Order: sequence, then C-alpha cells, then structure tokens
Amino acid sequence: MISYLLPILAVVFGFLIAIATKNTQKTATKLLLSFSGAFLLALTLFELLPEVYQHLDAKTTGLFIMCGILLQIILEFFSKGAEHGHVHIHKEETDFPWSLFVSLCLHSFLEGFPIHEHNDMVYGVLVHKIPIAVLITTFLLQSSFSKTKIASFLIVFMLMTPLGTLASNNLTIDTAYLSMINALVIGIFLHISTTILFESGEGHKFNLSKLVAIVLGIFIAYLI
Repeated sequence: MISYLLPILAVVFGFLIAIATKNTQKTATKLLLSFSGAFLLALTLFELLPEVYQHLDAKTTGLFIMCGILLQIILEFFSKGAEHGHVHIHKEETDFPWSLFVSLCLHSFLEGFPIHEHNDMVYGVLVHKIPIAVLITTFLLQSSFSKTKIASFLIVFMLMTPLGTLASNNLTIDTAYLSMINALVIGIFLHISTTILFESGEGHKFNLSKLVAIVLGIFIAYLI
C-alpha cells in the first residue's frame, strides 16, 4: 500500500509547500533538488541496477539504459526539463500545456514500474517528486489557467506513478520484459539525477550547502 500512497503524498506535500512558501524559498527548493538528485541516483545504483543485470545480459541491459536516456531527452524536448526543475509557463498563457502534461505523465507512469519489486525505490521517487511538485504548482498558480485546469493537471500527474506500479503488479509481464522496462527507467533516472547534480553547481562555484545535501542524499540511500 505504501508503494501507491507515497508518490501521491509527494505531490500533495509539494503542493502544500508551494502554497505555504509562495515561491519565497528558492534556495531551499534548489537544495532539495540537489538532495533528491543524489538520493535517486544512489538508490538506482544500489538497488535497481544490480538487479537488472542479474536478469539480462550486460549488452542488452546497457542498450535499454541508453534507450531510457534517449527517451528522457525526447521527453524533455516537450517538457523543457520540468522533470529536473525547469518549468516554463508564462503568465499570459491560456492554452493548456499539453506537451508538458503528456511528457510528465509518461515519465511518472514509467517510474512507477520499478517500485513493484524494489520497494525502496519508492523513497527515491518520493524525494524526487516533492521539489518537482513544488515547482510545477508554483508555476501553474502563476499562470492564467483556471483552477479546474490546474487541479486536473496536478491530480492526473499525482496518479500516474501509482498507475505505473499498479500495471507492473497486475499485468502478466515476463521477467525479461519487466527487466527491460526497469533498465529503460534506470536510463531515465540516470539522466534526470545527473542533470540535477551537474546543474546544482551554478557557475562551477563551490557551494558547501549543496555539497552537504548531495553527500547526505547518498549516505541516506546507502543506509536504506
């Protein structure tokens, strides 16, 4: 049950944080992004990657990981990088951002698959979703979209990861095919997390607080 509940709570928490702070805690959000990138990357390497290599040969695993990276690059062409903290919605926009919506939903649906057999990954998804939900909520509230459109966007986005986990749990999928999907998701996670970490150093300046957030993310992931 926790595998379904935590991704939903992550979006709810992100929404509440965005409402409470009203985009005044930009530094805190960036630190949370840095922590989430390191945490997600570490959990992927500690939990998900070794398991996939046990079910697929090395070259097939590498191929699907690369496909996942390419898929995320394509998704970001439409989402403009919202998966790792870049959200671009202008206040004067009134048309529903379908490309952002569809790409985020597909990304969220796929990230629900590894949670089926790797319950610890739900914590990585949880920590990843909170800052993203904060940023998406903040930008949606600053737009000219109606409250109905904003609510619909957030509710569907909130449900996509649990739906991915539900599909993984209930569909009859051969272990090899499921491992291929997980390898695809590993590529997505690798791209997102490393992008967050590479972008966390603005102007390549040393930032102790971000370094601490990154080290803390790796350490906590190791302990799980």
